Amino acid sequence: MKLSFNRLESDLFRSRTWKVGHGRQLELGPKAILMGILNVTPDSFSDGGHFSNIDAALSQAEKMIGEGAHIIDVGGESTKPNGTAVTADIEQQRVIPVIEALAKNFDTLISIDTYRAETAELGVKAGAHIVNDVWGLRREEDIADVVARHNAGVCIMHTGRDRDKDDDVINDQKLWFRKSLEIATRASIADNAIILDPGFGFAKNVDENLELMLRFSELNQFEYPILAGASRKRFIGALVDRDPENIDIRSRDIGTSATSVLLRMQGASIFRVHDVGLNRDALAIADGLIKRSADKRSS
Repeated sequence: MKLSFNRLESDLFRSRTWKVGHGRQLELGPKAILMGILNVTPDSFSDGGHFSNIDAALSQAEKMIGEGAHIIDVGGESTKPNGTAVTADIEQQRVIPVIEALAKNFDTLISIDTYRAETAELGVKAGAHIVNDVWGLRREEDIADVVARHNAGVCIMHTGRDRDKDDDVINDQKLWFRKSLEIATRASIADNAIILDPGFGFAKNVDENLELMLRFSELNQFEYPILAGASRKRFIGALVDRDPENIDIRSRDIGTSATSVLLRMQGASIFRVHDVGLNRDALAIADGLIKRSADKRSS
């Protein structure tokens, strides 16, 4: 783990512009960016059914924005292990009205969490600025054309599901992203529209997730900004849940904030989280250290 509290590598935190849809952009680098999770599903593992109507979804979005969310990520299908897939129609019935309401009521950036090209198309037309694909453009390759055509931002995630993995976690990231980035290039997605997500928890056991955290700085070799999405994941529960039979959401949120700090110090730019306020406060400490290190180098 290449981590020094005395001299943090300056190029990990250089300012970069992320171009997203509808003519918007977001500055990444000097300060952590927070993406608030808004699941409009009945079966997500920690918040299923809580925000499945528009009023509840808007209320939760307003809360997260007030706590510092720069992006609201709207998902209509649970991606938990062994989760039940839904049809495109059901997914769209859940997410499109919420995205339309968010776009009407808030100026905050909106992300649509989907791997379906049709849902992404409708989501961007409804007001979403970003497509967040947990299958890394590889479940439905046409989704890359949707991103390119609308000049949307895109989060390309790694997954280990439904395939053979390399035994080395970083080599497996390389193998996956090489193919995903080839798809992005063929579709003419601009480099400054792309964010990579190493996919914590997606067909990765506890040791693999911890190894990925330990070697997270190696992902900077891709030279794209990186999103960290460890919030409330099972591997965090394995470390913090006092009673394995009962998920302790508060403990998992605290554990998540610890991962956010550790990953921020290794170069992560964006943090996809359930508890925005807790992670904002934890990341303020990391950003303070990063700024202090930069100030010392420039003096």
